[in-house]
Amino acid sequence: MRPDIILVLSFLALAAISVVMVYTASAPRARSLGDSETAQAINQAIFVGIGAVTFIVASIIEPRSIRLAAPALYLGSLVTLVAVQFTEVHAGAQRWINLGPVQFQPSEAAKIAVILALAALLSSETNRALSPIRIAQALALVAVPAVLIFIQPDLGTMLVFGFITVVMLFVAGTTGRQLGFLMFAALGGVVMMVQTNLLEGYQIRRLTAFLDEAGSSLDAVYNQQQSEIAIGAGGVFGTGLLNGAQTNLNFVPVQASDFIFTAIGEQLGFVGASLILALYALIIWRVLMIAVVARSQFSQLVATGFGALLMFHVFVNVGMTIKVMPVTGLPLPWMSAGGTAFVAMSAGLGIVHGIWMRRSPVPGERSLL
Repeated sequence: MRPDIILVLSFLALAAISVVMVYTASAPRARSLGDSETAQAINQAIFVGIGAVTFIVASIIEPRSIRLAAPALYLGSLVTLVAVQFTEVHAGAQRWINLGPVQFQPSEAAKIAVILALAALLSSETNRALSPIRIAQALALVAVPAVLIFIQPDLGTMLVFGFITVVMLFVAGTTGRQLGFLMFAALGGVVMMVQTNLLEGYQIRRLTAFLDEAGSSLDAVYNQQQSEIAIGAGGVFGTGLLNGAQTNLNFVPVQASDFIFTAIGEQLGFVGASLILALYALIIWRVLMIAVVARSQFSQLVATGFGALLMFHVFVNVGMTIKVMPVTGLPLPWMSAGGTAFVAMSAGLGIVHGIWMRRSPVPGERSLL
């Protein structure tokens, strides 16, 4: 049961860097408001500690036990997603449940729960090719939390579910024709949401600003414009910690959370940002390699689903700061300020790491070899 040193060290490096970057991104605004400059960084450090413990615990739990717990975790996530609909509106959305001094974001935990439940369902198929009934069951399983999350509203997380589902269905044995039909139907669903005004006004403005910046209002393109200016100002080696004009003057909103990569690009430059992206690449590579060596289909699907989740988050979050993707509320894993996301992603990575440490066949599970 030897650990994956590359994966563990890359995870710890990102976690440590996140505390520094959250401090540099949050301190200027806190100072201007007369608040504690270190409060958000201290919170991040606390969640890093909780995330590290969660990673270790998740690594210890047997994949077989996780599979047995998957239905309960899925149902629990649905309960919290329903409960959040009765909370107060914050920043135009209902995404958080107040738990005393902290806030819990059910959609972040639901991502891991859905991956586990979907892996358990798809790995119960006895044939190599998935039956239409099993595919329909998988789509229904994902649709319930996806709809609850869309109502919050949180389009970004709903798209995460869609991407994870397509990848996991493909790995589980969906035929090319079936997969093509599903992707075409998903695209049609997005078009329908736009045409029938199911999307919120700000969501439409974000998509319009991405597709037609010149024809959009300044308010709609402001975040990405300021982000692009900040990253460009960083140059090759960056302005140095706490020396970025854009970051220090709070030109980029939510720069400690959604737009944390903007602060990274300005202060650490191309070299520093590239090194951080390299750490993500190392983790994604190890996660996908773990999927390859997994000895049960359940374990393989869990690793694949988590790898898809991680890739989507990193690509979309970084992409929106450089105008490659539209603005979303997806955090940068283990970097953006936010406790629920950090702990949930740490739990997911810990589960995958546990698969690596148990690369021998598990009794009672379907073997891939």
